[in-house]
Amino acid sequence: MEFGLSEEQQQIRDEVRRFAENEIVPNAEEYDTEEKFPHEIVDKAAEMGLVGSSIPIEYGGAGYSTLETVLIAEELFSHDPGIALSISACSFGTEAIQEFGTEEQKERFLEPVALGEKISGAAISEPDTGSDVSSVSTRAEKDGDEWVINGNKMWITNGTVGDFFVVLCKTDPDADDRYAGFSQIIVESDRDGFSSEKITGKLGIRASDTAELIFDDVRVPEENLVGDQGAAFLQQMQFFDATRTGVAAQGVGIAKGALEAALDYAQDREQFGKSISEFQAIQHKLSEMATETEAARNLTYKAAWNVDQGNDITKLASMAKEYASRVAVDVANEAVQIHGGAGYVNDFPVERFYRDSKITQIYEGTTEIQKNVIARELLDE
Repeated sequence: MEFGLSEEQQQIRDEVRRFAENEIVPNAEEYDTEEKFPHEIVDKAAEMGLVGSSIPIEYGGAGYSTLETVLIAEELFSHDPGIALSISACSFGTEAIQEFGTEEQKERFLEPVALGEKISGAAISEPDTGSDVSSVSTRAEKDGDEWVINGNKMWITNGTVGDFFVVLCKTDPDADDRYAGFSQIIVESDRDGFSSEKITGKLGIRASDTAELIFDDVRVPEENLVGDQGAAFLQQMQFFDATRTGVAAQGVGIAKGALEAALDYAQDREQFGKSISEFQAIQHKLSEMATETEAARNLTYKAAWNVDQGNDITKLASMAKEYASRVAVDVANEAVQIHGGAGYVNDFPVERFYRDSKITQIYEGTTEIQKNVIARELLDE
């Protein structure tokens, strides 16, 4: 069994690390404190091919594999999760266009995202709908050769900075099956009737833009329908192996960043005449943090590799997401503890890692949903 990375993959990781050290770290506190989207850093990331990194080469992207996008996410998130998410989320929603879109849609929407000229988003959650995707109530009705969309979407990444969104809508409210009758429709943010309101005061990932979207008789042409009408719920389910593996990578990155910060601080901080890294209590914390991080990394890499092989890994992806997100929270918590009072203020990055870590247990399916999925898959074997 081969656990090593190829020379090319190592180069990708090293280049991302240099980018993060030079462009992200010096600005992380500013964007977090001011809760503003890092447009300039995102533009530089696009020049490196880090925006829409999985978009195929023929549409302007880097065409990276799932494992390679995991390596990129891990490295970015180990330096600052908020800016990292701003970079990696610029292509949210394009997965559906890549898989189910027409050639015209791919040419029109994918290349501008890959080149950093436009930002996309996926609009699924609603004020009353989170884990239960089948309860989405945003409606899209056909009127001649147009779709007319009404409803609200909540907690939408890139909500006030996005140029277009792939919106999950109910197009057949009378469908017998509760999982039928949903469609995905591309909505440009400059359409009449579309508006967004930025959500502030978030616990973490503050640099990443989050908003509520309002659709008030928004009209889009019928050719903005992505894939088959009424098949969107099943289409969405196909992406969870990759997207949950991606969040697992975020968790590994946060744990890695928090561990490295704790290691540095423990060796610099002195108490009772010696470095606190010499105390067994601190050594045990560090060893457990490192072991958990490595275990999460291996589980995540295994999931990513299997996605690239085209294997059905619903259980494995949920395991990776649930475990890596838990490790992110635990390791960040211990990193703050090692810093003591210094970890409770933003003089050190562990305070930010601690706040940022929690979201990995919530989006792309909560921890409880992941455990339900794992149990279901086990019982069906």
